[in-house]
Amino acid sequence: MADTLAIKILKDHLLEGEITSGAAIKIKIDQTLTQDSTGTMAYLQLEAMEPGMVKTELSVAYIDHNTLQTGFENADDHAFIKSVAARHGILFGKPGGGICHQLHLENYGAPGKTLLGSDSHTPTCGGIGMIAIGAGGLDVAVAMAQGSYTMTVPKVLGVELSGELRPWASAKDVILYVLKQLTVKGGVGKIVEYHGEGVKSLSVTDRATIANMGAELGATTTVFPSDENTRAFLSQQGREKDWRPLAADEGAVYDESLKVDLSQIVPLAAMPHSPDNVDTIKNIGHIKVDQVAIGSCTNASFTDLMKAAAILKGRSVSEGVSLVVSPGSAAILSKLAENGALAAMIDAGARILENTCGPCIGMGQSPKSGAVSLRTFNRNFKGRSGTLDADVYLVSPETAAISAVTGVLTDPMSEAEDLGIAYPAVKLPDRFEQNRNFVVMPPAMPPEKRDMPNIEMGPNIKPFPHGEALGQTLTAEVTLIAGDNITTDDIMPSDSRLLPYRSNVPHLANYCFEKIDAGFAARAEAAKASTHGGGIIVGGDNYGQGSSREHAALAPLQLGTRAVLAKSFARIHRSNLINSGILPLVFRDPSDYGKLRLGDVLTIENAPAQIESDTVIVKTQSGEAYSFLNTLSAPEKDIILAGGKINAIRRDAK
Repeated sequence: MADTLAIKILKDHLLEGEITSGAAIKIKIDQTLTQDSTGTMAYLQLEAMEPGMVKTELSVAYIDHNTLQTGFENADDHAFIKSVAARHGILFGKPGGGICHQLHLENYGAPGKTLLGSDSHTPTCGGIGMIAIGAGGLDVAVAMAQGSYTMTVPKVLGVELSGELRPWASAKDVILYVLKQLTVKGGVGKIVEYHGEGVKSLSVTDRATIANMGAELGATTTVFPSDENTRAFLSQQGREKDWRPLAADEGAVYDESLKVDLSQIVPLAAMPHSPDNVDTIKNIGHIKVDQVAIGSCTNASFTDLMKAAAILKGRSVSEGVSLVVSPGSAAILSKLAENGALAAMIDAGARILENTCGPCIGMGQSPKSGAVSLRTFNRNFKGRSGTLDADVYLVSPETAAISAVTGVLTDPMSEAEDLGIAYPAVKLPDRFEQNRNFVVMPPAMPPEKRDMPNIEMGPNIKPFPHGEALGQTLTAEVTLIAGDNITTDDIMPSDSRLLPYRSNVPHLANYCFEKIDAGFAARAEAAKASTHGGGIIVGGDNYGQGSSREHAALAPLQLGTRAVLAKSFARIHRSNLINSGILPLVFRDPSDYGKLRLGDVLTIENAPAQIESDTVIVKTQSGEAYSFLNTLSAPEKDIILAGGKINAIRRDAK
């Protein structure tokens, strides 16, 4: 049977189960990555499992999110992560080295390997031919401790590329086009696999941009074949030995298909406030721009920044625009400094930021009130920039740079020539010298010394909440009615104000759902303290889209949430709910969503028995009964019955 590339890699790593769409399987995980925003919780959970050395071939702990050190909290978190890394055989990436996905692509990603990361944009490494999956921190901790990951076999959506991109059209425009076609929930339960003659025209960093924003489709991951372009990229990084050719078998059949002619792609933008709210730059028109931000794990490659520098060279940023640039890695920044591109950007009036995520996750550079901000990032959820009433547009580096000069949203394909701006051709260096001064290797330790060194625990690092084993009856009060496409940013805001408290869930919980309903935390606490003993959240379609942050499950758990009832769930958040011991149920009849009210007391009788079936009946205090689909796999049912994954692991270890 002819297999897709995704299925071939999954088969190569299969430990348990059968590769059938919808089946539960366990696969071997070769590599893991964490970043500091989700990493502190992942390592607290790793410590709770009391493992020895990690079981993966490679695990890396990057520091790239919480790098603003306005208090002790972030620095304490970094020290904690560094000490855990030393204790368990994990590489530690110091702050300033770069953004985790760009660094992993440059230094460690390899075709045919599996990667599990505690960041939703881990699929970036699919651009190099990996099965790279974003997951909650606990799943990554388990992968480090056990070397495996349990998942549901996704469908494979084949995107056939033909033609070549014209000048001024970019990889960012390709993924924006795909998002327009499929929407932010179009990839849920699927792996997106790119194939066809058009793939050959895309560099690895082009592919990484497309794979990165596959997360916005809700996809499990995105994968590209490994070909001569992959080989050239690895050679530039000094890692040609890691290359091997990989592609789908001839005649492979995809579960779903989409065709994209690259020659028809034009400059696009995702308008406020969703990555799939896409239109052409020409249609949107000349809106005034206040801020432009170039960088992030989506578009901070050497090629991206060289194109921006070429556009800016000899020109000036419009006096009404603040332009900020954040390179993807120290190696890229070093090359930009060496070849003069950095000077060209600075001379034009650009502000150069640290090699970190920065503004993408609201860590600095929030725009002014009511501003229009053009960003080469991957998400433009309302308030994510740190300014609730800002309008954020997602664009390519080319569009961002030319718009920074003109001061208005500008279509480079139709307007650059009139402005006297030539399409920037970029020559790649033969070799990128990686800066190893930003990497701390773990000490070599014999088995009897594995518990050394000691773990550094600052005062802001608090124990994480644990779920409760499911009793015979689950009774809880409806504490929130939420709409469609609720993001993890909506559930647990992520900005410079709250990011320093990622290792302090009791504090974070006070801000849970503050953007949706400022009274939620107090109401949930009251329900937790009542005779009901907890709360239930009601959500719409695609509940929990966005980040992998499990704080969006842990904060509601801290406040006593026992279940979430929704029309549908985003993949990673659903897993995080289950891992935390929070029961996710799907409305059998979506019209029932509008019948539940805030304050309703809901009951699930004979809960353990119902969890073993495909249907769960939920009753209200006035006697109405509603039917819910139970989509839990057998391993997930076991986790819910135990009250969470940590509880199940501890139980099985006895």
